[in-house]
Order: sequence, then structure tokens, then C-alpha cells
Amino acid sequence: MFNIERWQEIFETIRKNKLRTFLTGLSVASGIFILVILLGFGQGMANGIEKEFSRNASNTIWIWSNVTSKEYKGLNPGRRIRFENENFQDILEVHSDDLEYKSPIKALWQTQISHKNESGTYSLEGVYPDFQFIQNANLVQGRFLNFSDHENFEKVVAIGIKVKEELFKNEDPMNKQLQINGINFKVIGVFSDPGGEFEEARAYIPLSTSQRVFGGNNNFNTFSFTLKPQKTFDASVEASKNFKSEVEKYLKETHIIAPDDTRALGSSNTLEEVKRFYTLTNNIKMFFWFVGICTIIAGIVGVSNIMLIIVKERTKEIGIRKAIGAEPWSIIGMILHEAIFVTAFAGFAGLIFSMGLLEILGPNVEIDYIINPSVNFNVALSTVFLLIIAGTIAGFFPAYKAAKIKPIDALREE
Repeated sequence: MFNIERWQEIFETIRKNKLRTFLTGLSVASGIFILVILLGFGQGMANGIEKEFSRNASNTIWIWSNVTSKEYKGLNPGRRIRFENENFQDILEVHSDDLEYKSPIKALWQTQISHKNESGTYSLEGVYPDFQFIQNANLVQGRFLNFSDHENFEKVVAIGIKVKEELFKNEDPMNKQLQINGINFKVIGVFSDPGGEFEEARAYIPLSTSQRVFGGNNNFNTFSFTLKPQKTFDASVEASKNFKSEVEKYLKETHIIAPDDTRALGSSNTLEEVKRFYTLTNNIKMFFWFVGICTIIAGIVGVSNIMLIIVKERTKEIGIRKAIGAEPWSIIGMILHEAIFVTAFAGFAGLIFSMGLLEILGPNVEIDYIINPSVNFNVALSTVFLLIIAGTIAGFFPAYKAAKIKPIDALREE
């Protein structure tokens, strides 16, 4: 029950020991503050990594051609590997059931693209229609490439927003002509990309058209695939690693590349990258929890020490209370109330200040791999209640010691 005299007694004790109480509360509040801020930045790192990988489909496998570095079967090192359309078809025949999206890529870097009096140098890529989903390109106007464009060698192009803004200014680009290395192409779509300006300074044309118009016969330089998701994340990672290994083995055998030549083919598996980054993030979060909890424990130890000092200072008073009939549990309650009050007040103060700081500043934080630090309020609140329980336990032992004091010994205390 609410006992006003007990609360008056607690506030009187706090008033007499303002500095001591303030420093004790500050250590507790600092523990909660540091823990919440660290957890917030842990979540901010997870947000940043998620955005980083949102630039492409998160289960994308890239394999690109390079130059051989070892002699093999009488062939000298230094050969430029060129993938062929037949390689792509062979892979589809074997792995069609595993694939979600797929596209060869013929990249033509530093390509001159112009419209009327405006011109610029951009990346041009010949791709399959699936590449829209591999690249996470979002259409702003029109459409992306389709298989009819590819089969009929159509001279059509989908351009990024940056290309549109620089070449067409305020003009609507749809169905207008632009010149790629002096050859007319019709604009059929405008896209945006989560990767930002770098990805939006690109133009995509059908792979078949790029091979016919810009040379190279049936060659291209990069494969891109996404696999169908498995039941678990770890199973998806394992499937992607096996797929990449099998495709690389096939390509090395087909193009007569030494099995131990690590330079002839380049590759990237975003699922492996995602797993490595999330493992790192989880380890950092665990470290943050460890640091924050250690800080809170330091505050709780401070509460316990202060309660011990209070018991020592009030030994004679406790003896008098017991001499006139005070029950041991009333003595314990007197000490515990003060410990719980200081812990709870300081804990909630640290929580409110840290959550407020994250709420105000968090949305404005956007640096490399850290975006919008935030904390689940329920998690933070649960931490405060655990802190109060810990404070109660910390206060119990000094309180129990006070309850065990014999009146005669207490009255002799100086």
C-alpha cells in the first residue's frame, strides 16, 4: 500500500544527500543511455547494409571474363576469355529449375550518347529483359526491354534518369530518337535505380542488338543470375555457392582454363557478402550489448554500495526502530524503496533521453553503412524493467543486512 510517510522519508534522505544520490542515479542513467545508443547504432548498421545490398537483387551471382594467368594445355597465359551465347544456353539447360532471373551482359563502357545538341559519355549495356529485376531498376516512364526486342534485334533503349535529365532536359523522351555512337535508337523507357546516380547514368539495349550493331558476334563479357529462394537463408547461401562453383567449372573446361587459374574468371555472390556483413553486424551488436550491460552493472554496483553506506549511517536509527517493535521486513522495505526509486527514476530518465535523441537525430544520420539508428521501444523498455529488478536485488542485500542488526549493537554504534 501507498505509505506517504515512507515516501517523505525517502525524499528527506535524498535531500540530505543530493550529490551522492545524483551521482548514483547518473551512473545508472548513463548505463541505459549508452546501451540504447549502442543498440541504435547497431540497428543503423543493419539498415545501412540492407540499403547497400538493395542496389541489386540480394541473391545475385555475377561471373565475368578476364585474362588467363597460367599456361594450360599448350595455351599461353594472357588470353582474353570471351563468353558466347552457347555458354549461356548450356547453363540454362542444366540449371533452369534453379534460376529465377538470368541475363548475359555485353558492357560497352564510355559510350557516346547524344540527342540534338546535347551529348554525354555513359555506360551502355546489352542485356536480357530479366536484367530489370536483377538490377532492381524501377520504371519511371514507359517499359523495359522485352524478348520481342531481343529476338528482332530492335534498336530500342531504356535510359536512366540521369541520362534523361542531361540529354532531354525538360523534354519528354518517350519514343524520341537518340544517337548511340551515331546510330539512332528509340527511347522506350526511363528507369530509376536504388544505386543512385552511378546506376542511373546507364542505358540498356537488347543483347542481340548490341552484338549485331557494336560487333563481337555472339560474345559478351558477364553473366548475371538470381536463384530461386530456399527454405532457409543458410540453404540459399549454400545453393548459391554450389551453383557458382559448377558454372565456373563448366566455363573453365569449355574455354580451356587451368583449374587453379584464379584470374581468368571473376565472380561475386551477393548472398555470401550479405551473410558475411550480417554476421559482422550481429557480432557488433553482441559487443554493444556486452559494453552496455557492463556499464549498467557498474551502475547497479554503485546503487548497492550507496545502500550499504546508507545502512551504515542509519544503523542507530534502525536499532531504535527494531527496539520499539519494527518488523525485519519493514526495515528491508525501507531500504528497498529507496534503491528501487533511485534505479527506476534514473533508468527511465536515461531511456527517455536516449530514445528522444535517436528520434530527433536518427532520421538525419546517413553515412556509409549507418542509416537511421533506432531501437525497438519494447526492447529498450524491457531493459529498464530488468534494470529495476537488478536494482532491487542490489538493494536487497544491504537491506537484509540492516534487518539482521541487533538493537543493542545498533544503539552502541557511534
